[in-house]
Amino acid sequence: MKGKRIMALSASLLLAGGLLAGCGGNNTNNAVNNAGGTNKGANAGNTATDSTKPVTINMFTASPEYTDAFNAYIAEYKKVKPNVTINLEIMQADYNTVLKSKIAAGSTPDVFQTTAGGDIDTFAEYSADLTNEPLAAAMTDAVRSNMTSSDGKVLGLPVKGNLFVLMYNKKLLADAGITDVPKTTAELDDAITKLEAKGITPFANAYKEWWVWKHIFQHFVDAAATDAGIDAKTLVGNFIAGDTTFKDHPMLYNNFFNFIDTTIKHGTDKPLERDSNAEVSDFALGKAAFMTGKGAWDEEAIKKITPDFDLGIAGYPVSDKPEQSQIITGADQALRINKDSAVAAQTIEFFNWLYTSEYGKNWFSTVAKVIPPIKDAPMPDLQMPKEMEEILKTEKSGDLSVNYSLDTFHQKFGELMQAYIGGSKTKDQAIDEIQKAWIQFGSAEQ
Repeated sequence: MKGKRIMALSASLLLAGGLLAGCGGNNTNNAVNNAGGTNKGANAGNTATDSTKPVTINMFTASPEYTDAFNAYIAEYKKVKPNVTINLEIMQADYNTVLKSKIAAGSTPDVFQTTAGGDIDTFAEYSADLTNEPLAAAMTDAVRSNMTSSDGKVLGLPVKGNLFVLMYNKKLLADAGITDVPKTTAELDDAITKLEAKGITPFANAYKEWWVWKHIFQHFVDAAATDAGIDAKTLVGNFIAGDTTFKDHPMLYNNFFNFIDTTIKHGTDKPLERDSNAEVSDFALGKAAFMTGKGAWDEEAIKKITPDFDLGIAGYPVSDKPEQSQIITGADQALRINKDSAVAAQTIEFFNWLYTSEYGKNWFSTVAKVIPPIKDAPMPDLQMPKEMEEILKTEKSGDLSVNYSLDTFHQKFGELMQAYIGGSKTKDQAIDEIQKAWIQFGSAEQ
């Protein structure tokens, strides 16, 4: 099973497109205090550790955008536990390949990073059980579910909470006389008409990127599940098992493709040539009113271009039911603690400190400037998280359904959608291949 699970990861372990490329990471390796392998043999657990014996924890991640933030909590923990040294190795390009080679060679790092959701099971046999740890109790309910395996064990640590939305330029909507952000397809059509009457392009897209597709698609998956009277995890499982098809779900067969067609017809030129940076620039400079396929990680990039940009967030108008237009929250990246590490207990102790101490509660918002994945932590001083907080006072967030499939599937899905809008595949051809890819790549158990 180990071989099958690792070989299943032929694409990205992380949401390298959405969260790494989206956060402006480049494709260069950035090793900080380059760490080697790890010793093995100790049992993990919620136990007291020797505070005088020197301990070295090797941490291997693929989030270069958090280098400074990680080093800040490493330095702070040194004040708490002077005997603990944390070596941080950060790599983005080839991270997947290097992680697989480390595991295959028996040198699994003490801490490593994967996607959440389906990949929680993929790496279950290498991951310490954190279910009864204080850090697990500190997680928000949505995040904890994203860190939980199919047999109910918490096997991951959230790097951050996240937010997936349709972003909009409040000024451009106001200029077009749009007083309420559209929640239904009819309202969206009306908004498009009003925007174009003012000479405003409705949509900025980044369809050159494979990963933006899954961010859009999950909103329609959630609505399709609701229409079917099941949860999104069950629906995705049915697709992976080959027990359902797009034609069984008009939300996917019709509404999703209609939305994509709409964004292309009423969007920026040359959609297959616009990457993430181009999309952010188009949106930040006021060249389009809505931005598709993105999330909370883009705010700082937008504000760097236009500091006074008035940014709004909304769910996608997926149907004629306004309640199905939902923002999506949760965690899609996970840190894992190697259960066979000789310093597993000390590593768990470190993360218990980060997720429960006053420093840790404030680290997420003030140092990393991310949406905290834990309860009772302040939001960062950013517009999108604050608007999210207000929305969630009266509305429920949608399910982070990208987590129920592996990125091996999502990458293939994005490539097939690119072929569809490029004209080399018909809608039915793309759907047929997407369904086959879901069966082939969708699960860690393949």
